[in-house]
Amino acid sequence: MRLISAILCLVITPLFTYAQPGGAEDRAYAVKSLDRIARPVMESLAEGKLKQRLPLAPGEESRRDYTHLEAFGRTLAGIAPWLALGADDTPEGRLRAEYIRLSNQAMIHATAPESPDRMNFTKGGQPLVDAAFLAQALIRAPEQLWRPLDETQRRNLADALKATRRIKPYESNWLLFSALVEAALWKCTGECEQPPIERALAKHEEWYLGDGTYGDGPEYHWDYYNSFVIQPALIDVLQVCAEKKSPLAAKFPEVLKRAGRYAEVQERLISPEGTFPVIGRSSAYRFGAFQTLSIVALRHELPKSVEPAAVRCGLTAVIRRMLEAPGTFDKNGWLRAGVAGHQPAVREGYISTGSLYLCLAGLAHLGLPPDDPLWTGPARDWTQKRIWAGENVPADHSMK
Repeated sequence: MRLISAILCLVITPLFTYAQPGGAEDRAYAVKSLDRIARPVMESLAEGKLKQRLPLAPGEESRRDYTHLEAFGRTLAGIAPWLALGADDTPEGRLRAEYIRLSNQAMIHATAPESPDRMNFTKGGQPLVDAAFLAQALIRAPEQLWRPLDETQRRNLADALKATRRIKPYESNWLLFSALVEAALWKCTGECEQPPIERALAKHEEWYLGDGTYGDGPEYHWDYYNSFVIQPALIDVLQVCAEKKSPLAAKFPEVLKRAGRYAEVQERLISPEGTFPVIGRSSAYRFGAFQTLSIVALRHELPKSVEPAAVRCGLTAVIRRMLEAPGTFDKNGWLRAGVAGHQPAVREGYISTGSLYLCLAGLAHLGLPPDDPLWTGPARDWTQKRIWAGENVPADHSMK
């Protein structure tokens, strides 16, 4: 009987052993996910029909003036690192070419004064937030998003961004939204207002709490705003400062070091099952919570303790877990509020359908080309999967 049992174990066990896919399969899944999420937004706006098509869930009617710029700005910020790779003759490269074309047309419709899909850049406070995400996209992929526009189209876009200057940001991560707008104008036009950049950098230096984490204003909140907004925005703004050889870039190395520590912690938050703690506001932004980890990987700034292939595998597990939950998309392919499927109770009052597209920020690592070690490295278990499998993993330590 023991012999029979041993033989059965040898035969049956492999049937229940999960084999992680390789980097090419992970990348294909990430690209497919990006396309599935972004296409309804980008195709609709490129056709000048986003306002006709973008749905609002029950209770979201008060967000009608804001939801369209939310969907566009957040989608474009998330896909911009991938667009920055440019077009090529591979299937993925041809898909990028399509999205670059859609993005250019969408930008024209969003900012032309006579367009039926002209976005709201002035009414209320929310337009500053999503103009900033649009600006972040320009910083990340200027060759694909700014350069192809003609003089009139560039002026319309710049004027739209400048229109948000009338909106006073809160003493919180909102300061970075004004900074992003000015940084994008600086990068693309050569001119900007420096005080919003200076103030945002100074206040976030004041609000740094230690061990890779910033407060959202003078107080700390248990949420993922260090990843949704703060650390990626600091990196993008300081990147422009460095390109312009501004003294403001002096803190850039320290900010990157802090982001590396925060990314290290984020990698450790991914459970063996591909879940993570759902804590704090804006949980409906799904895997956008891992934007900092994705951006740090994109920049090759991961700490030595974090293997790029482990980041790839961990993020893929999270994205699969979230996107494949039943109810994530409506019948027309639009995102619905939730973390694992349709869970409208997680939606705060400031969130609408357009808001949900910040999840795409968690795919920033697609900006690494297919031959990067993150994609070519053999599948590697992420930290919590190794620990809970009994592996002797080195202890974690705070940042020195």
